Amino acid sequence: MADNHKNSDHSCEFPAIATCKTHGRDKHTVVSDLDGTLLRGHTSFPYFALVAFEVGGPLRLLFLLLASPIAGILYYFISEAAGIRVLIFATMAGMKVSHIESVARAVLPKFYSSDLHPEAWRVFVACGKRCVLTANPTLMVEPFLKEFLGADMVLGTELDSWRGRATGLVKPPGVLVGIHKANALMKAFKDASLPELALGDRESDYPYMKLCKEAYLVPQAPAELKAVTVDKLPKPVVFHDGRLVHKPTPLKALITIIWIPIGFLLACLRIAAGALLPMSLVYYAIWALGVRVYVKGTPPPPTKKSTGQTGVLFICSHRTLLDPVFLSIALRRPIPAVTYSLSRLSEIMSPIKTVRLTRDKTSDANMIKKLLTQGDLVICPEGTTCREPILLRFSSLFAKLTNELVPVAMSNKMSMFHGTTARGWKWMDSFYFLMNPSPAYEVTFLNKLPYELTCASGQLSHDVANYIQRVIASSLSYECTNFTRKDKYKMLAGNDGTVDTRKPKVAMLKISWDDRKWMEMSYCT
Repeated sequence: MADNHKNSDHSCEFPAIATCKTHGRDKHTVVSDLDGTLLRGHTSFPYFALVAFEVGGPLRLLFLLLASPIAGILYYFISEAAGIRVLIFATMAGMKVSHIESVARAVLPKFYSSDLHPEAWRVFVACGKRCVLTANPTLMVEPFLKEFLGADMVLGTELDSWRGRATGLVKPPGVLVGIHKANALMKAFKDASLPELALGDRESDYPYMKLCKEAYLVPQAPAELKAVTVDKLPKPVVFHDGRLVHKPTPLKALITIIWIPIGFLLACLRIAAGALLPMSLVYYAIWALGVRVYVKGTPPPPTKKSTGQTGVLFICSHRTLLDPVFLSIALRRPIPAVTYSLSRLSEIMSPIKTVRLTRDKTSDANMIKKLLTQGDLVICPEGTTCREPILLRFSSLFAKLTNELVPVAMSNKMSMFHGTTARGWKWMDSFYFLMNPSPAYEVTFLNKLPYELTCASGQLSHDVANYIQRVIASSLSYECTNFTRKDKYKMLAGNDGTVDTRKPKVAMLKISWDDRKWMEMSYCT
């Protein structure tokens, strides 16, 4: 839909947000609008588009895109509420409420947090109690506002549902705009004094702004205005999910829809090239198909079995399921990989040998030792992928098994789709990565671990693992953390991250927002 903002001739009724002083407001309550006030952007279309794509797929996103001009016409010529009703119906009709909640927790916070208005945030965070009034569905915005911005109360449009599915309609009093915002605010604070401070950006916010002792207008954000940096948030967004790399504006959404069938065919070609051609030729074949592989450092030579030499264990940071494949492409020879959890389809399509770990330390250790007697091997000790510039805690199992340890720093670039997921079809991860127009991998071989830093010289296994984690993090300019696979999947999907290998399916386990506890960032020493 077009910009959810109407210019008003009455903006002089309230002073600009820049004039608001924040000193001594720790006992004050602030109430603020969301789009155009707390957020720089005035349109909620990108966030509806994210829900549409992540829950309903490309066809639902197309339906929303086709409905958005109708929503815009209704917005400007009928009412703001009518336009938003169309967006809600086009996005959510028929969706499971639990799926909408999942996207609101795992996907939207990353995009919301990158669009915070610095002036509005300066005032909002200075107040002791914080309330947000929004026309957006409460279900969409509440997890982000409460968990990451520290909002105490969120008043938004309530969705109607039937048997666990959204009907696309809204509950009375309807879309929360204009006088409905003022009524909702008075109802919420009926037993207490109204907020001392109100923030808004449009004429439909005036009714609730006039109820407060002070009110300030947030002017339309210029294009050059930078959003609040993540380090200023009460809690940073560490883990996030979803397939789309960028916030889908109408133009980007249209490009994405058009590209998906083209990208899928291209991904199939790229996968076929990797699976059917000798590894020595794969590098050149995928380069011709638009995949870029950049190799840095000096890799060790192949292991000579005739001399009785055991294989090298490559210790990789984990960005996608394709890390071991791109390591093999960089070396021009297939290197077997041990995996913690991999779908059966991914195993079948893999151009290299994959060996599934059982998570039983004794049997896994014996298996890895046996594989090393046969040649080189690759392992990703984080146990799961991570998109942020951080490294999860390294399992120390590998450090006890061999002294031939070579750290490898893996990084990648994607312009359209993320090649990982915690909630959806994991068997599609490789396809999504290779559906990017020109995905890139950078493989950096670091120095082999000196003997004096291995367990054979008396070092503890967890010290060796932490050291390798720091070395890889340093080369990538990432941070080391103690987060684990279970932490990631508990926050994003409500499970422990184990893949059902019997058949691909979407994880359906649900957890309530109140049960989710934030784990503060902790750094390895």
